[in-house]
Amino acid sequence: MKALIVCTSKALGNTRKVADAIGSVLDARVVDPAEISAAELGDYDLIGFGSGVYWMSLDARLRAFVDALPAGQNRDAFIFATSGLPELRVRPYLRNLGDQLEDKGFELVGGFSCRGLDTMGPLALIGGLNKGRPSADDLASARAFAEQLRGRFD
Repeated sequence: MKALIVCTSKALGNTRKVADAIGSVLDARVVDPAEISAAELGDYDLIGFGSGVYWMSLDARLRAFVDALPAGQNRDAFIFATSGLPELRVRPYLRNLGDQLEDKGFELVGGFSCRGLDTMGPLALIGGLNKGRPSADDLASARAFAEQLRGRFD
């Protein structure tokens, strides 16, 4: 199995830590959407798409990258995110990304999320929310998630 992780991670690096943990198990290359073309995705059996959550939405660069992909991808995909707060039913950012990927022809085979240090807006005044996250336990959970994904291909 050949795996790739397309990840946007801003200043705090929360999502990149999770991407690297998953990538270490899957032996996957981790790239920013600007570093890969849609045509190159055809070289991979499994592709992960991950982002931090900003104001209850995934990074616009990741959403635009997926939007620009041609239909008919016909490969497996997973999604992951880090966020300061849990996903709300009224703003299901992970489900929306999953639906977007399925519309492009991907088969969604799993998802992972965990808390991350959040210093958006007024939270910066108090040093942020979820200090120390993703934690060692969060990263261990990310690796366990990746083990399950890898098991699909063994």
